Amino acid sequence: MDLMRVAIGYHRRSIKMAERFSEESLKRITEVNRSKVKPYFAKILDNIPNVLSNSDIDKKAEDALMYSILCKNYVRNFLD
Repeated sequence: MDLMRVAIGYHRRSIKMAERFSEESLKRITEVNRSKVKPYFAKILDNIPNVLSNSDIDKKAEDALMYSILCKNYVRNFLD
C-alpha cells in the first residue's frame, strides 16, 4: 500500500507525502525475508530503491504504481 500511496502522491504533486511513503516503503522492503520469497520477487524488491531514487517525478509515479501492483499480485498468489 505504501507504493500505491507513493504513486498517488507524486501523481498529485504532493511531493512531501510521496517522499514520506517512499521512506516507509524502503523500510518494509528491508523487513522481507529474502530466503522465503521466490527469486523473481526478490529481484523486484531489489529494484524498488532504484525506482524511488529516480529524479523524474512522472516516471517515479508510474514505476511506483507498477511495482505496487506487482507486489500485490505476488502476495495474492502466495496466499492462494
